[in-house]
Amino acid sequence: MLALAGLWWATMLTARALQWPMDVAVPGSSIHALLMSLGFMPLFFCGFLFTAGPKWLHLPEVSARSLLPMLASMLAGWAVALIGFHFHATIAGVGMALVALGWTVLSLRFVRMVGTSRMTDRTHPALAAIACLIGAALIWGIALALAFESYQMLRTFIQVVIWCFVAPVFAVVSHRMIPFFSATVMPALDTWRPLWLLWVMLAALGLEGLFSVADLWWWPLPIAIRWLQVALEIPMALLMLWLAIRWGVIQSLKIRLLAMLHGGFVWFGVFFGLNAVSHLLMAQSNDARSLGLAPLHAMTMGYLAATMFAMTTRVSTGHGGRKEPADNLAWTLYWILQIATAMRVASALLSAYATPLTLAAISAWCIAMVGWAIRYGRWFGLPRPDGRPG
Repeated sequence: MLALAGLWWATMLTARALQWPMDVAVPGSSIHALLMSLGFMPLFFCGFLFTAGPKWLHLPEVSARSLLPMLASMLAGWAVALIGFHFHATIAGVGMALVALGWTVLSLRFVRMVGTSRMTDRTHPALAAIACLIGAALIWGIALALAFESYQMLRTFIQVVIWCFVAPVFAVVSHRMIPFFSATVMPALDTWRPLWLLWVMLAALGLEGLFSVADLWWWPLPIAIRWLQVALEIPMALLMLWLAIRWGVIQSLKIRLLAMLHGGFVWFGVFFGLNAVSHLLMAQSNDARSLGLAPLHAMTMGYLAATMFAMTTRVSTGHGGRKEPADNLAWTLYWILQIATAMRVASALLSAYATPLTLAAISAWCIAMVGWAIRYGRWFGLPRPDGRPG
């Protein structure tokens, strides 16, 4: 799904650049946002939460086979939705309803796991479960918005999906796992992760979601709100960049897999920094000037995608019975992803070169993600080479 989503968007961008007619029944930007936020991220969440979740909650392992019906519903839903995106929005709505059904059942199952656990500290899995339930409700909303061809509501739900579902799950996992991984590999580091820090991260993401929805319905925003955004985002940028250092981003450079994980988190701080600059420009120009989509892609391609890339690489290698989690190929693909992110951010900043930079960015993205899918995807379902179960 990850590879196919990238290839679809590359086809759309190429057709647009060459002025080839590509009929769509739903605005292309909304399709892109849906595929890149919901097309593969919930599938990753399912794999992670039902693998790491039982360990966090001290529960028995979950059978992968028991998850297949829900995953089949989601994948079938995306197949229907893609057809609908090109032919009729109502068909797309039916497809998204299948996605919503599969994700709702998965989310409720994870909520039940959290509820049955006797662990005293269930903060991280509980917060992830809440975010998943929010995501399920939003996907149902997306299905209805498509069915009724309400594209303003569709854009609204997509914004809330990013800031109140997808990004919070990443923040929760980053808060728990990055210091843990670092301290495990490098004993000189500790597992410092106070809960107030997690609450700050989640609150900041929630505010970003609130502001993004306000931008859709009430634009241009008053200058006072723009200055408020700047006042909130500058401290968050400094805090997240400091946190990357505190968690050992410099020390991690010696170990590829850790460097990949930490590199993704650095983009979290860069996002807040770029957003602060963008809103500063908007405050000074009454919304006439900004950094465009540069901050958003720093978040989605930089933080979310790079973190996902690092974690799926680690889990696929470890559970696949391979010894080296970040060999030369994985390391190369990761840096191609970083180059794709940098070019996409630059395309928003350099309007004169937007088209070639965007095409170069999606080309690099496809190389990284299709390459990853081919290399690691062929391992799935095969016996482990080390002979252990799995």
